Amino acid sequence: MTMLTPRTPTTLAPPGPSRRERKAAELQTRTRLVGERLAAISARSGVQVLQEVDTSPAGLTRAEAALRLERHGSNTVAHERTPRWYLQLAKAYWNPFIAVLVFLAAVMYWQDPADPGVVILSVMVGISGLLRFWQEFRSGRAADALKKLVTTTCAVQRRADSGSAPTTFEVPMDQVVPGDVVKLAAGDLIPADLRIVTAKDLNVSQAALSGESLPVAKADTRAQDLGQQETTDPVEADNLVLMGTSVTSGTATGVVVATGADTYFGSMAGSLVGERPQTNFDTGVRRVSFLLIRFMLVMVPVVFMINGFTKGDWNEAFLFGVAVAVGLTPEMLPMVVSANLARGAVAMSKRKVVVKRLGAIQNLGAMDALCTDKTGTLTEDRIVLDRHLDVHGNEDGEVLEYGYLNSRFQTGLKNLMDQAVIDRVDEAEDVVVDARFSMVDEIPFDFARRRMSVVLDRNRLVGDVGQREHIMITKGAVEEVLGLCTHLTDRGERVELTEQLRWHVTRIAEDNNRQGLRVLAVATRTIDTPRETYAVADEDGLTLVGFLAFLDPPKADAARALTGLADKGIAVKVVTGDNDLVAARVCADVGIDVGQVVLGPETDVLDDAELRALAARTTVFAKVNPVQKARIVRALQADGHTVGFLGDGINDAAALRDADVGISVDTAVDIAKESADIILLEKDLTVLEQGVVQGRTTFGNTIKYIKMTASSNFGNVFSVLVASAFIPFQPMLAIMLLVQNLVYDISQLATPWDRMDEEYLREPRNWDAKGIGRFMVTIGPISSIFDISMFLIMWHVFAANSEASQSLFQSGWFIEGLLSQTLIVHMIRTRKIPFIQSRASWPVMLMTVLAVLTGLWLPFSPLAPSLGFVALPASYFPWLIGVLLAYCTLTQLVKTWYVRRFNTWL
Repeated sequence: MTMLTPRTPTTLAPPGPSRRERKAAELQTRTRLVGERLAAISARSGVQVLQEVDTSPAGLTRAEAALRLERHGSNTVAHERTPRWYLQLAKAYWNPFIAVLVFLAAVMYWQDPADPGVVILSVMVGISGLLRFWQEFRSGRAADALKKLVTTTCAVQRRADSGSAPTTFEVPMDQVVPGDVVKLAAGDLIPADLRIVTAKDLNVSQAALSGESLPVAKADTRAQDLGQQETTDPVEADNLVLMGTSVTSGTATGVVVATGADTYFGSMAGSLVGERPQTNFDTGVRRVSFLLIRFMLVMVPVVFMINGFTKGDWNEAFLFGVAVAVGLTPEMLPMVVSANLARGAVAMSKRKVVVKRLGAIQNLGAMDALCTDKTGTLTEDRIVLDRHLDVHGNEDGEVLEYGYLNSRFQTGLKNLMDQAVIDRVDEAEDVVVDARFSMVDEIPFDFARRRMSVVLDRNRLVGDVGQREHIMITKGAVEEVLGLCTHLTDRGERVELTEQLRWHVTRIAEDNNRQGLRVLAVATRTIDTPRETYAVADEDGLTLVGFLAFLDPPKADAARALTGLADKGIAVKVVTGDNDLVAARVCADVGIDVGQVVLGPETDVLDDAELRALAARTTVFAKVNPVQKARIVRALQADGHTVGFLGDGINDAAALRDADVGISVDTAVDIAKESADIILLEKDLTVLEQGVVQGRTTFGNTIKYIKMTASSNFGNVFSVLVASAFIPFQPMLAIMLLVQNLVYDISQLATPWDRMDEEYLREPRNWDAKGIGRFMVTIGPISSIFDISMFLIMWHVFAANSEASQSLFQSGWFIEGLLSQTLIVHMIRTRKIPFIQSRASWPVMLMTVLAVLTGLWLPFSPLAPSLGFVALPASYFPWLIGVLLAYCTLTQLVKTWYVRRFNTWL
């Protein structure tokens, strides 16, 4: 063997790259090649790109799309998939508690292959792993089924056959294929990598790829452009939009040039697949788990040494130490956590709440601040056009006509108010809309301008001669539109908009706002020099025509739902982009203490500390843009709150991602649904309240098991130490300890199906590692007091004080230990008096009865001789009842003191 001397590093071969480094290099190379291909596509003309992907501006036929879907596969990228069942089964056994039990079973087998303890440990390992596997397997299938309830689609232009006209319809994103022609509007997720064919005022959020928070403007084009050569980075190309990004404003048509793993996002997705970051709850469970393992590693050697020195039988002391180690191992914890989350997700789905990420259940239960929009949550989300008014507040058909033309001809995302205008005209018999209009151009809505415009070609009669002209019709928020107006229409005359008239029309709008109506202004402009395209700069010199006033009545049950959330300790804050007067009126109608309404622009001048203080005392924020919404969420989080955000629009996506739990609805825009952790199948605060209750129940049952296990194990160690030090024989055989732990563990399997006290569900719940430690050292030693009491009873009353009578002593302690462990479940599960003020669910009661009967039966059963038990005299049982009653009484007294002292229990 060649020895390498120091200071000769040149003789050392450099270590090869690790598997992780090789994978990273492969992904980097793949991403570079995909990027180069897309950059080359951006440099080609639109005509060339259409030819390369073998399509036309009319799109593919349905038959061609089906063939390409078969050839290229589903339009999906690498993501977390539910593993195969055998991998799930293997993973179910991969946890530190199972490893401890397997190690202990191997040691016992090495000591004595015929030891029945090996069988018992094997049964415990099998039950723990199989039940965890079954729960996770079921939850995975349930989650997949629930996700199918939330579909993400896009607008694709296809033809029935090569000779038919194209039609646009919605298809699931995973069925998009190369060559498809896709229509984009505000709020859409980009379904694949697209080469823009036509676009108008298109702005795209590329934060997922570039990290740039501000939207990026893409090329406005009306014809097949010649491509661009300014950049080789596809993210920067202004004629490409890439999968993983989203449309913030504008419209576009694009042809799909890559799908699935061939997209730029897909080339990087491999690096995104892996374990999700651990939540606070996951971290807490892990810390408690390893705390118990460290506790076991310290205490088991102590028990072993004490028994070895005091009894002299080191082999028996070793087996007893192994049994104690088993008793200190909460091997059912992974199964209980999995069962709790899985049951919580299924139960919430029955209440019309879809959980996309199981970890969000805990955050939902911990939520103490909910930021929500107004429309559809506090109101019925049923917009009705209530009034169409001129500048003096009188009904005017011309205002309705212009509003209708704006809503009818826009090609972007029609909101509920647009549809209300269209429905009002379609239903009216006394309104005749001039049909001599045709579309020229539009300037789509965006959240900064808060307005949208259409430019129409109008054939106007001048005498007997028809004269064509372009007219711009603008509709939007009153302040924004009024700020662009220089004139108004007063009884058919165009009048200059003086400051006095500006104050007059503003008062008309505000009067309607105070009545709970949302008001939009309608203005027009006749274009002096008609042309084919128009831009935002052309929205100037407008003439105010009048106002459209919409009614969205408050929900009948909104006040009750808000009261329910308040009773659960959740502060509701309304964060809306709507008018402050409307927001205040609606909030007051549903019982919200409005106080001072804060406008979005007011938050921009505040630093983070000032915003935290403002957010804490403010209930209603109005005229808030997407960036301000997200900042308000972060301010509340910085103030120590667990924040939920309920939203359904493109302007809510950033806040949904930043919130501790993002909540959306199945009717939301695509990016909102993708950003959310939880999706409501009904946009209703009552549904959300039910979800919160289930989240707290799930969290409570998990904490319940952890505290039961931690306190019970802590108390058992004291009992074992005392018994080992002062009793001249083994206080319990190793096989007895194993059987006791097996029966107790099986009785805990029903914990996820237990109910929680109503008082517990009223407050937000979060992880408290310090509280668990305090609970363990306070409640745990109580059981040791009565274990020692039973030692004294068996020693003095029943004369079980020698090796000849040790079986009687061991049998007596076995029953008392098992029954006290089982009863502690009912003592700990509630801060009330168990069985009287609070009763467990029937599955928990059933498992308790079975455990008690099993413990009482074993010393009298045919298995007794092989397990070392002897039948106990009838006089033992009154003593047993007395000890158990005293144990329950003292535990209840300590519980009462603990609750008063620390104002908490679970």
